[in-house]
Amino acid sequence: MKKSFQLIALLSIAFLSSCSGAKETTTVEQIDEKPRVKLSDVKARPVEQVQEYTATVEAEVKNNIAPSTPVRIDQIFVEVGDRVNKGQKLVQMDAANLKQMKLQLENKQIEFNRTDELYKVGGASKSEWDAQKMALDVQQTAYNNLMENTSLVSPINGIITARNYDNGDMYSGGNPVLVVEQITPVKLMINVSEGYFTKVRKGEDVSVTFDVYPGETFKGKVNLVYPTIDASTRTFPVEIKIDNRDQRIRPGMFARALLNFGSEDNVVVPDLAIVKQAGSGDRYVFVYENGKVSYNKVELGRRMGTEFELKSGVPNNSKVVVAGQSKLINGTEVDVEQ
Repeated sequence: MKKSFQLIALLSIAFLSSCSGAKETTTVEQIDEKPRVKLSDVKARPVEQVQEYTATVEAEVKNNIAPSTPVRIDQIFVEVGDRVNKGQKLVQMDAANLKQMKLQLENKQIEFNRTDELYKVGGASKSEWDAQKMALDVQQTAYNNLMENTSLVSPINGIITARNYDNGDMYSGGNPVLVVEQITPVKLMINVSEGYFTKVRKGEDVSVTFDVYPGETFKGKVNLVYPTIDASTRTFPVEIKIDNRDQRIRPGMFARALLNFGSEDNVVVPDLAIVKQAGSGDRYVFVYENGKVSYNKVELGRRMGTEFELKSGVPNNSKVVVAGQSKLINGTEVDVEQ
């Protein structure tokens, strides 16, 4: 009995010692698990409100050259890439119908002249004269229209950008015979967020770059600001024109337009401070104050090298975490690395 009592006493002491050791271990672990972070002081400063928009270059004017009715092509006088002048003859269509129409016009002219002579001496009534004059005018209009559709000329100064037929082909509609584009100037169409609607002004300068000309910047101007907002995209179209006097810029090129909306005083933080929430596009920053961090949702502005402009979310003159965010949650107490 005495031995059993001693054994129970020893086991009790061992158990109490074990519990005491566990508590001490837990306390040590709690101290060791307190996250250590690095901080950065951030403050507001003037930030240029520059926005980049991508666009495809368009011709100032684009004309499709084609007759109004199906007819055989007699001869095409130009090739793709040729520069043409306004009024220059580009295509000659089959002229058989035009010759027939000319004979009909001449016949109408003879009939009118005969009626006109009779009218002058009282041999024809005013209504007969009017009828012959109207018939002549209608025939003249039809002839002029057919002539325009037989001898096709360029309505603009430009460059041939497409040729869809060869000599002798039958034009039957669909694609035009030729496409002429005016590329001095050229234009870009961009869609700007409605928040900038009151800040875009006609005539203001725009910097434009092209991937095909690395390192070069071209000067453009806002030519047209559309007066309505697209309800589905919350944007409005803006047309930008570039003089393009040397014609280095061609329709179809990829362009980047930079619009400057002035400057605003906003907080700027290192890019290391930005945390992306998993499963969403939201961005957060841990802000340090009085030994703890808060998880602040932010609205990003411009990226400037290794820094981000913040539109909202972080007060001026704050301290933000730039290292050690992986172990943090809202309200976590932290140790700061010096």
